[in-house]
Amino acid sequence: MEITEIRISLRTDNKLKAFASITLDNRFVIRGLKIIEGAKGVFVAMPSRKRPDGTFQDIAHPINNETRAWMEQKVIDAYHQEKEKAVSETGVEVAQD
Repeated sequence: MEITEIRISLRTDNKLKAFASITLDNRFVIRGLKIIEGAKGVFVAMPSRKRPDGTFQDIAHPINNETRAWMEQKVIDAYHQEKEKAVSETGVEVAQD
């Protein structure tokens, strides 16, 4: 399995840094990933929905930690590239992580 496309949509919120969507093997798209600023830096939250009891349940997620780490690193790398691109295009620096 390969991530063949990553799209990043930057945000200006303090915690929510961006939304992301990924395409796997040019065949399957997962939308609604969130890049969030946490206590230990940015991380990727999988798409989720709110349950009737107020908790959240992931809609799509990696099955194991190895796949999660691989996917998260690819998305975070793309996020940093998109931030750099935004700075070079606008001359305005996006808030630091």
